[in-house]
Amino acid sequence: MPQYAVARYLGIDAARQPAFSSDGERLTFVRDTTGTPQIWTLAGANAPPTRLTAFEERISFIDWSPTRDEFVFGMDQGSDERDQLFRYDAADGTIHGLTERPDAIHGWGGWSPSGDSFAFTSNRRDAQAFDVYVQTRDGGPDDAELVFESDGWLEALGWSPDGESLALREAHASFDQEVSILELETGEVGVVTPDGEASYDCVTFGPGSDVLYLVTNHDADRSYLGRLDLDTADIDVVADGDGGDGNWNVEEFAFDRDSRRLVYGRNVDGYSELYAGEFVDETAVDVAEVDLPEGVAADVTLGPDGERFAFTFSENSEPFGIYVGTVDGTSEPTRWTSLDTVGIPQSTFRSAETIRYESFDGRVSEANATTGEQSSPDRREIPAYWTLPADAEPGETPVIVDIHGGPEHQRRPWFYPTKQYFLNEGYAVLEPNVRGSSGYGKTYTHLDDREKRMDSVKDIRAAVDWLYEHDMVDPDRIVAYGRSYGGFMVLAAITEYPEIWAAAVEFVGIADFETFLENTGEWRRDHRAAEYGSLDDRELLREISPIHKVDRIECPLFVQHGANDPRVPVGETEQIVERVRERGVPVEKLVFEDEGHHTTTRSNLVEEFEQIRAFLDEHV
Repeated sequence: MPQYAVARYLGIDAARQPAFSSDGERLTFVRDTTGTPQIWTLAGANAPPTRLTAFEERISFIDWSPTRDEFVFGMDQGSDERDQLFRYDAADGTIHGLTERPDAIHGWGGWSPSGDSFAFTSNRRDAQAFDVYVQTRDGGPDDAELVFESDGWLEALGWSPDGESLALREAHASFDQEVSILELETGEVGVVTPDGEASYDCVTFGPGSDVLYLVTNHDADRSYLGRLDLDTADIDVVADGDGGDGNWNVEEFAFDRDSRRLVYGRNVDGYSELYAGEFVDETAVDVAEVDLPEGVAADVTLGPDGERFAFTFSENSEPFGIYVGTVDGTSEPTRWTSLDTVGIPQSTFRSAETIRYESFDGRVSEANATTGEQSSPDRREIPAYWTLPADAEPGETPVIVDIHGGPEHQRRPWFYPTKQYFLNEGYAVLEPNVRGSSGYGKTYTHLDDREKRMDSVKDIRAAVDWLYEHDMVDPDRIVAYGRSYGGFMVLAAITEYPEIWAAAVEFVGIADFETFLENTGEWRRDHRAAEYGSLDDRELLREISPIHKVDRIECPLFVQHGANDPRVPVGETEQIVERVRERGVPVEKLVFEDEGHHTTTRSNLVEEFEQIRAFLDEHV
């Protein structure tokens, strides 16, 4: 099979975040053709795209005005996640800075219905509190009006149809959120969601200002599309994830108030289903399943008249691109952005098989889902994606165990250029969704909280046991690999089970939960404490921190970090590398001064993975 350099794979474009112009005639999206994500536009399928921005820094989002030929976009510096807001005039291409406070984070809160103003949240006043601001579209950086002072991590979700209030969300933890309504004239804020742990996503006002539609798991293990009455706090189910293939999470809800058309999705074992149609009354919808390839759909958005919808689509063998279809089904979704694989035949890209392997503990029945108590002697099964290279030989195939971050994230069968590169190099790839992952219900997500943290590491050990039984695998060439929380999982796996790894590669991982919580962004500390434990319980933090078990590490280690990382400070890498070197174990460190939690510049990515390739060539 032909071999291709990693730069070829990393040169494959990814197009995401579609957004229709206010007149519906153009579609903008973010694409990384130039090496960093920039804004592009096109007028139809296979039409030549036009690039609208040419920055060296990445663009984070686009939102078109509902009434004018302009949009707002976000951009940070050096991947530091301190987004600033800019207004782009589509008539003449001029760009206007709206915030210019590089020391603060700005979270987009949406345009007012008239398009005259917009809302955002920012921690300008207090590093750990996100206040709510409203600013006129043509206002300067000093013209923002502080309309509500917060004491935590607050997001503005959008305006009411009458323009008199804003929906806000405060997250105490990933699955412990509450939604409130801010009355702009009086400044009064009231929580409108019922008591009880729940998440609230895709929140939007209904045709009036007395109802919210949202995706939530309130009083349920799986997420559903619900209608929240703001007067009573009652949530009625509009659509759930139940089907012939089981009960799964609803996701990706988009709604047009005027036409009452909607699109929503189901996450079925990581794969997407989309449904499109319209509301027939306030709690009932008439929808049909969209004819969609097997893969993952995200970033679903509706055009201004609700007739068309766009979304990002990807699957193992198809890079991220933008699709557009009609809600009434008269036009099946088609890919609008070009499919460019930089000369690598698409037929060489390998697709994953969904597998499940047994872990160490018993399965939980639906009846005991709220308590998490074991009710069956059967072993709990962990979902995972398994991909073999084209030239796999029995007993000779090295394996990369790729552990996702989050921790409440879900590995899904989308396109990873680096995964396809490693497959081309002859590695098999196993991608487990260990306990704590999202996508499989609230109960499953809580199985690794606080004192149960190391149970998820046991799931990695069980994954390797599954590999030992596979006749294609070389058991002496298994690599632990992961980013962010996945980086912690790598460090935990090579300290808890040092004898099973040939090498380890970790990116921006947590080595010491005490120093991580002390030094992470102040707005993130309480949120993460709900998952990992707080600084008030340092004994627990020490028990789960790999830094205290460095003497157990036996395999060579490669560590990467960005100096501007606001989530996991670079000190986590510095201390683990220093301690491993003291033991005489081979360790390599790569720190980019112009990157943060994610490596976003293509030239840096190429350097990063060329070094990883050399590291694995030497040790695996």
